[in-house]
Amino acid sequence: MFMTSIRTKFIGLAAGAAAVAFSGQAFALDEVSFGTNWLAQAEHGGFYQAVADGTYEKYGLKVTIVQGGPQAANRQLMLAGKTTFNMAGNLVETFAAVEEGIPLVEVAAIFQKEPQVLIAHPDVEKFEDLAKLDTLLLSKDGYASYFQWMKSAYPGFRDEQFKPYTFNPAPFLADPKSAQQGYITSEPFEIAKQADFKPKLFLLADQGFSTYSTLIEGTQEYVDAHPDIVQRFVDASTVGWYNYLYGDNKAANDLIKKDNPEITDEQIAYTIQTMKDYGLVDSGDTLDKGIGCITDARVQDFYEKMVKAGVTKPGLDLSKVYTTKFTCKGVGKELKK
Repeated sequence: MFMTSIRTKFIGLAAGAAAVAFSGQAFALDEVSFGTNWLAQAEHGGFYQAVADGTYEKYGLKVTIVQGGPQAANRQLMLAGKTTFNMAGNLVETFAAVEEGIPLVEVAAIFQKEPQVLIAHPDVEKFEDLAKLDTLLLSKDGYASYFQWMKSAYPGFRDEQFKPYTFNPAPFLADPKSAQQGYITSEPFEIAKQADFKPKLFLLADQGFSTYSTLIEGTQEYVDAHPDIVQRFVDASTVGWYNYLYGDNKAANDLIKKDNPEITDEQIAYTIQTMKDYGLVDSGDTLDKGIGCITDARVQDFYEKMVKAGVTKPGLDLSKVYTTKFTCKGVGKELKK
């Protein structure tokens, strides 16, 4: 995989309501930069779509997408004022940041379901059966977060099952008494190429791990000072996601492949279909309220689960974690086909 973080700038002319002044002269576009959490991929497709089809420009924005990657520190860049917004992986990260007094806030949740999945051999019939396995191959972050929730929510899971996941499927493929972590949009695609069986997939979100994912976050100071820009960025990104999932996404995919030359058309197609099949982006509250929706009830539910599991401390001021001000307004729903 291409391992170097790349900054890609997309500059265009203003269009739409924010494009032309009364005098006939074009308004200057507001410059916005957005750091992602990994190399360019279909999981970021709606943001690239909004660049490719001019949606950001129509909302008066000039957007720079800053790729993440193994050596990237995009949240730190945002906190240092080097970028405007950042992509957060899930709410566990945000709870931890707010516990430490880091002044950031989530303003939209593009994924209603985190793509985290446990991948098992065909004889594992249901999620609870994973507790009977000898080995669960998990990252350290996974062990510290969702595995603690699994132990809290389901009887039988035990620390002795944990072994470090090295991002190599070979140990899982060789051991029928094991399961491994992954993203449902990624690892199952690669395992299917190597395995002589169809693996069982257990999306943690469908088992009750109710965090949002692929969140748009900003610093509290910036969000308070520039609510109009925040609203336009959230709205334009939401429109981009509708167009990416339900419209012509070729231009966006071309930009993704330009930024990350090692990604293939086959992988992109698999990811898009998986996002649709499992309702990662468009499900639950978004069906009525639109992509990106954040609700108080959902955040409270997940927070209580993390407190019960010992992952997050009790007494956290959730008003510092997120805001519902910018989402759940049905923006872009008419684009769904």
